[in-house]
Amino acid sequence: MATTVSAAGGRAELFGHPRGLAILFLTEMWERFSFYGMRALLVLYLTQHFLFGDEEAQGLYAAYASLVYLAPVLGGLVADRWLGSRKAVTIGALLLVAGHFGMAFEGAGSKQYIDVAGRSYEVTADGRGAERKLAIIAPGGASLPLASKGGAVEIAGGAAAGLPNRIEAGGYAFRTEQQPVYVQILFFSLSLIIVGVGFLKANISTIVGALYAKDDPRRDGAFTIFYMGINVGSVLSTAACGYLAVKYGWSWGFGLAGVGMLLGLITFLWGQKYLMGHAEPPEPAALRRKVAGPLNLEWLIYVGGFILLLPAWFLVQRDDIVTDALTIGAPAIFLAMIIWSVAAVRGVERSRMIVALVLTIFSVLFWTLFEQAGSSLTLYADRNTDLTVAGGFAINAAQTQFFNPAFIVLFAPVFAAGWTWLGRRGLEPSTPVKFALGLIQVGLGFLVLVLGISHFAGADYRVPLIWLTLAYLLHTTGEICISPVGLSMITRLSVPRVVGLMMGVWFMSSALAHTLAGLIAKATSGATVGGVVVDPRAQLDTYADIFGKIGWVGVAIGVLLLLLSPLLRRGMHMDPANADHALAGEGAIGEQAAIGAPASEGATRRETL
Repeated sequence: MATTVSAAGGRAELFGHPRGLAILFLTEMWERFSFYGMRALLVLYLTQHFLFGDEEAQGLYAAYASLVYLAPVLGGLVADRWLGSRKAVTIGALLLVAGHFGMAFEGAGSKQYIDVAGRSYEVTADGRGAERKLAIIAPGGASLPLASKGGAVEIAGGAAAGLPNRIEAGGYAFRTEQQPVYVQILFFSLSLIIVGVGFLKANISTIVGALYAKDDPRRDGAFTIFYMGINVGSVLSTAACGYLAVKYGWSWGFGLAGVGMLLGLITFLWGQKYLMGHAEPPEPAALRRKVAGPLNLEWLIYVGGFILLLPAWFLVQRDDIVTDALTIGAPAIFLAMIIWSVAAVRGVERSRMIVALVLTIFSVLFWTLFEQAGSSLTLYADRNTDLTVAGGFAINAAQTQFFNPAFIVLFAPVFAAGWTWLGRRGLEPSTPVKFALGLIQVGLGFLVLVLGISHFAGADYRVPLIWLTLAYLLHTTGEICISPVGLSMITRLSVPRVVGLMMGVWFMSSALAHTLAGLIAKATSGATVGGVVVDPRAQLDTYADIFGKIGWVGVAIGVLLLLLSPLLRRGMHMDPANADHALAGEGAIGEQAAIGAPASEGATRRETL
C-alpha cells in the first residue's frame, strides 16, 4: 500500500513521506509552471506585441528579474517573524494569480508607421515568433509585403500602388504608437508577480523543511522530490505556454500560466490539513493585535504588501534606476562585508567569511552569463536559429527554454550520484573547483554558439538548432556544478550571527547578476520593425561578437578561480574527507530549508524565481 500510518505520532504518510509533501510538491509544480511559462514569453511579447525596441525590452526584463530576486528577502523576513508561511504563501499565490491573468489582457497591440515624403503608412506584422511577416498598408488599403535589408526598405509591388519599390536609408523613419492603458496593465501585472514572488518563494520551501525533524533521514529525499516538482513544472510550462502563445495568441499562453498558478493555490488551500500546523504564524495573538486604528498587524502587513506594488510598478519600467542602485550598492555592500570580516572576525571564522564572499562574487559572473536565457538567447533563437527539430517538425523560440529544465531532470541525478561516488573515494572536487567548472562550462556554452554561427549559418542567417541545444546543455551542467553548493556554502561558512545577512547578500548578488545580464543583452540589440529584425546578417554578426567575448571571459575567470581553488579550499577550514560532500546534492536543499532560506531550487536550480 502506498498510504501508511507512521509509528511515530500515527500520522498518515504517502510513499514513506508526510502527505503534506505531496501538497507542497503540486503547489510548487504549478507555481513554477506559471512562472516559467510567463518568463519564456516575456521578451518576445514585449518586442512583438508592444513593439518595444530590443534595448528597452531587455532592460525591462532585467529590471523585472532583479526585483523578483530582491523581493523574497523581505517576504521571508515578514513570514518568519510575524505572518507564518501559510498566510504568506496564500497571499503571494493570490497576487501571482492576479499578475499572470493580468498579463493576458494584451489589447490590440502597438502600431508602427513608416513616414515617407511627408506621408505616413501603417506597417503590420502577421504572425508571432520566427514566422512573423511584415507588410505595409498602401493607399487604397492594399497590404504589400515589406522587407528591410541593409538599411533600405523594399516594398513588393510598391510602384503599382503609388509607393516606391525601394526606399534608401535616410529616406524614411519608423515610429511606434502604443496603447498606454494596456502598457500600464503590463507593468502593473509584473509588479503583482514581483510582490507575489516575494511572499511565496521565501516560504514554501520552509514548510517542506518543517515537516521533518532536523535529524530525519527522509529530509534530503523530500527536498529531492520537491525539487523535481519544480523542474517538472518548468518543463511542462515552457513547452505548453510557448506553443499556445505563438500558435493562438499571447493571451492563451499567459492565460494558461494563470490557470497553472490558480491550480497551485487551490491545491495549497485544499491540503492545509496535511501540513500539520507547521506553516502557522509564530505568534498568532500578535497578528490580531491592533497597531494602526482598526487594522491589526496581519492586515497592516497585507496593506503594506499592496503599497509595495507602487514602487515595484515604478521600478520595473525604470531599469536605469535599478541598474544604478545595484551596480553601485551591491559592490559597496560586498566591500563593507569584506572590511567587517577582516576587522570584526578572527581566526577560522574570518577565513571562512572571506571565502564565502569571494565565491559569491564569482557566482555573480556565472549567473550574469547564464541569465541570458530569458533575453538575448530567446531573441537569438527567434531571429537567427533554424528551429526545425526533425522531419519538418519545429519548435518556437519560447519553447527553447524547455532545454534547461529538461537537462536538469536528466542530468542532476547523474551528477549527484557521481559526486557521491567520487566523495567515497576522496576524489570529489572542492566547492571552489565546482564553481570554477561551472564558470568554464557557461563560457564554453557561448563559444559553442559562436562556432555554430561561424561555420554552420545558412543563407537565411539561421544556425541549426543543435548548437543552441549544446549551449544550453553546457549551461545546465555548469549550473548543476554551482547550484547545489551555493546557499549551503553560505550557511556553513558564514559567522552564525550574520548568516541571515549573508543570505540576503547572496540573493542580492543574484539580483546584481540579472542587472549585469541586462547590460550584456542590451549590447546584442538590433534594429527592428514590427518586432522583426531589420538586418539578420548584422544581427548574427552582433551575436557572434558579444557571445564570443563573454564566452572567453567566462572561461578565463573560471580558469583563474581554478588556480585560486587550493587557497580557497584551505580557507574553508573544513574536513576534506566530507566537507564538500556535505555541501553537495540534495543535502544543500535540506540545509537551506532548515534555516528558512528561500532556496527551493538551490538543489540544482538556484531559482530565477
